[in-house]
Amino acid sequence: MFLLDRKAIRAFKRNKAAVIGLILLALLVFTAIFANLLAPYDVREQNIRQRYSPPGAKHVLGTDDLGRDVLSRIILGSRVSLYVGISSVFFSLCIGVVLGLFAGYKGGHVDNFITRIIDMLMSFPSLLLGILVVSALGPGLRNAIIAIALAFIPRFARVARGPTLALKEQEFVLACRAAGASEMRIIFIHILPNLVGELVVMASLWMATAIIIESSLSFLGLGVQPPTPSWGMMIKRGVDEILIAPWLAVFPGIAISIAVLAFNLIGDGMRDLLDPKTRGELAG
Repeated sequence: MFLLDRKAIRAFKRNKAAVIGLILLALLVFTAIFANLLAPYDVREQNIRQRYSPPGAKHVLGTDDLGRDVLSRIILGSRVSLYVGISSVFFSLCIGVVLGLFAGYKGGHVDNFITRIIDMLMSFPSLLLGILVVSALGPGLRNAIIAIALAFIPRFARVARGPTLALKEQEFVLACRAAGASEMRIIFIHILPNLVGELVVMASLWMATAIIIESSLSFLGLGVQPPTPSWGMMIKRGVDEILIAPWLAVFPGIAISIAVLAFNLIGDGMRDLLDPKTRGELAG
């Protein structure tokens, strides 16, 4: 399997951009896990006397309009972004892959029905669909995850459906049918492992998009609600004060950029390794 191939791991290590992305992601995960220990101040602690304090020795990234420490809120906000990104992509991956596998393998009316639903959902941009879902369900962390997952399900379904159409006609699948293997066994034991590499790449890339969508929903007031810190919400509050306290919007924006960059670098590195020609050049 691709993920356990030592040659692939060595090639990945030689991809400097992918390694940088992995290091950034490791730092981000570490920050999210130990956020309460790393945050120098309580994220809910207010000090009106120190509102709009610029970055300095006491408050490295300054304070906001309520005198709260910006660095502490960015550190705690990493939890929200990672949780939403990982959760939404995980649920959409599980549901979308199952739909894509059955659509590709069964064909006929099942394929047509699932494909029509996929096409209908994909006609909406991911952010717009997320806004529509959250508007219907109401703002909040759980509903934001549901909205983003629903927007990504058709993407993963398409990724799984295409290769399944080709794989089901391969000799090893025909041999399994002749041996009396059940459809479930053929789909999940013999076809799905051949899709793992591509699905992992897509998942890493879509996690970056999930973080952007979550930040956008929070910016619009449809995502995580106060007092829970969120990078998107921090940018929203900072935009109104951009002329007198630009750090309120700049630093959360940098945090989002770093998180998105980490996932994109990892995804691009793994995508290169899936290409046999590129993989051979990296490993050589």
